[in-house]
Amino acid sequence: MIGSVSSNTQAILLLTAPLIMRGAEPSTDLLPLGLYKQLVRQLRTLDVQPADLLASDAGSIIDGCSDIVEGDRLRRLLGRGFLLSQVIERWQARAIWVISRADPAYPRRLKHWLREDAPPVLYGCGTAERLDDGGLAVVGSRHVDDALITYTEAVGAMASRAGYPVVSGGAKGVDQAAMRGASDNGGSVVGVLADSLEKSALVREHRQPLMNGRLVLVSPYDPVARFNVGHAMQRNKLIYALADAALVVSSDVGKGGTWAGAIEQLDRFRFGPVYVRQDGDRSDGLDALHRKGALLWPEPKDTHSFADVFAPDPESEAEIIEAPATDDIPAAIVAPRNETLQQNDPPAARLWAAVRPIVLGVLTEPLGEAAVAGALDVPKAQARAWLARLIDEGVVQKDTAKQYALRSPPLL
Repeated sequence: MIGSVSSNTQAILLLTAPLIMRGAEPSTDLLPLGLYKQLVRQLRTLDVQPADLLASDAGSIIDGCSDIVEGDRLRRLLGRGFLLSQVIERWQARAIWVISRADPAYPRRLKHWLREDAPPVLYGCGTAERLDDGGLAVVGSRHVDDALITYTEAVGAMASRAGYPVVSGGAKGVDQAAMRGASDNGGSVVGVLADSLEKSALVREHRQPLMNGRLVLVSPYDPVARFNVGHAMQRNKLIYALADAALVVSSDVGKGGTWAGAIEQLDRFRFGPVYVRQDGDRSDGLDALHRKGALLWPEPKDTHSFADVFAPDPESEAEIIEAPATDDIPAAIVAPRNETLQQNDPPAARLWAAVRPIVLGVLTEPLGEAAVAGALDVPKAQARAWLARLIDEGVVQKDTAKQYALRSPPLL
C-alpha cells in the first residue's frame, strides 16, 4: 500500500490512469473503460481482485487475462509503480484523495446508477462522504447575463436554507453562481470537475469550505488534466447521478454540454426529475427541453415549497443497500426496510439483520468466496460462514465451480 491508497486502487490506477507528472510522458497502453470492464469480468472469472495483479507471483493471472489484454501490455502498465508513488505523494501534499470502485468510500449513488460505467477511479478534495448526500443539480451555460447569475445564486441560497446540497460542474457562469449562492449561505456544495482539480483545490475561497466539510470537489480525471470537451460531456452524467433532482437554468438548442447532458437524462438515464427555469426571459433551449419531457421549475419562494421539488416517488419507502465491492460488482440493490426487528432482540440477530442484505447485495451475479470476502473486506472464513448461512436459508446456491449466486427470486 502506498500512503492511504488501497492496493486495489493502486492496481486500477496503474491500469487506467495517466499519472500525469512533469517530465514523464503518459503511457499509451492505458486501458479505456470498455477494455477495462472486460478485464474486470475476466478477473472475476479467475476469482481474483485487481490487487492480485501486484503480487510477485501474478504471472499466472496475467496469462489468464491475455485473451483480453496482451500480457506485455499489462506488465508495462503494472510496472509504473515508482511513477505512481510520486504522483500519490504529490496528491497527498495537496490534500487530494483518490478512491476506486473497489473502495467502501466510493459513492454508492454512482455504483447504483451507472453500474459498470461508473468511473474506475475518482480524485477529490474535501469530505468524500458528502458525495452521497444528494441534493439539487444546477446546470447551465458558461456565458449568461448578470440577471441569470443573480437568479442562479438565489437558487443556490434557497437550496442552502432548505437544507439541500447543490451539485454542479464548477465551470464559470451558471455552475459557479449556484455553488457560490449555496456556499455563501452556509450550504453544502459538490463540484464535479472536468479538469484542473489540483488548481481548484488550491483556490483561496475554497479553502475554508473544504476544511469545514461544506465543499467537496471531485473529478474522474487526473488532478492536473486540462480542459477537454469530451471530458466535460462525460462528467455530466456524474452531476445528475449525485443529485436527487436537477434544474437547467439555461441551454442552447441541440448543442453544448448542458443540452447534451439534459437530453441524456431525459432520453436514457432518468436518474431523477429534470426541471427547466420558468422565471425571466424564455429560452428556445429550455422550451425544447420542456417539450422533450423536462418539468417546469415551480420557482419556489420558501423552503417548504422548495422541498416539494424533491417529492418522493411511490417506491421511496425502499432504501439502497450498498456494500464495498471488489471493483465492478454492481452491489447496490433495493431492499425493503426491516420492520420486525426490535432493539431488544439479541445482538447476534441485530447484527445478522444488518449484514444479510449487504451480503445479498454483493451477489447480484455469481462470485467466488474470495471475491465475496474482498467485496466485504472480511476474512474468507467470515465470508464462508455468512454464505453458508444464506445457503441454509435457501436464498443462495453454490454451483460446481464454487460460485455463489442468488436463487431466483431472492428473498431479501
